[in-house]
Amino acid sequence: MSNKSLKNINTTPVADLKNVHVRLSSRAGQVHILRGVNLQIGPGEQIGLVGPSGSGKSTLMMIMAGLERPTSGSVIMAGRDFSGLSEDGLADFRRDQLGIVFQSFHLVPTMTALENVALPLELAHDPEAFAKASEILNEVGLSTRLDHYPVQLSGGEQQRVALARALVASPPVLLADEPTGNLDQTTGHQIMDLIFRLTEARGTTMFLITHDVALAKRCQRVMHMRDGILEE
Repeated sequence: MSNKSLKNINTTPVADLKNVHVRLSSRAGQVHILRGVNLQIGPGEQIGLVGPSGSGKSTLMMIMAGLERPTSGSVIMAGRDFSGLSEDGLADFRRDQLGIVFQSFHLVPTMTALENVALPLELAHDPEAFAKASEILNEVGLSTRLDHYPVQLSGGEQQRVALARALVASPPVLLADEPTGNLDQTTGHQIMDLIFRLTEARGTTMFLITHDVALAKRCQRVMHMRDGILEE
């Protein structure tokens, strides 16, 4: 590889967390949820995070999404230092830079599949919101379900809509928290195949939380969370 090619490689971490702690007060005293987490994720990397319930996995994802603030430590995502962003700034950052898929689908029940997927682009005043939404719904295999409401869709179809919504703005990062947790095994495997295919095609960085070690091993790196401590 030439020196010129090496210079064109982007090595800036998409996620850069340093010494992140999260402590919450309770009647029993202070609870230490995250204990000095350090994490760097490069562009296009796939990270699988496993660990028992209550170990801090979802809290870590909430911190990376700017949905919770750390008690101490620094969080830089896609080049933005979260400490310098207001709540409105964090919301704008999530809209433009992050796709998020949860175990629950979180679709708007009064909106069709097409309207649900177009929503983040409409909020960003994208004049091509519905055209882009239609295109990605076709990619996830729902071209004949655009006008269906969530209640008219199966669980697997609803998660496909949620995935399409998360990726419709082509964010550099996808955060996925147990995306197959509400699905049967066969449907769950189909959804994960789809997630890997779409993120790899787009060069999207993915941070996947799962209880399934075999699924985590499909990622390039596997990390473990135990009692708020992150280990690779």
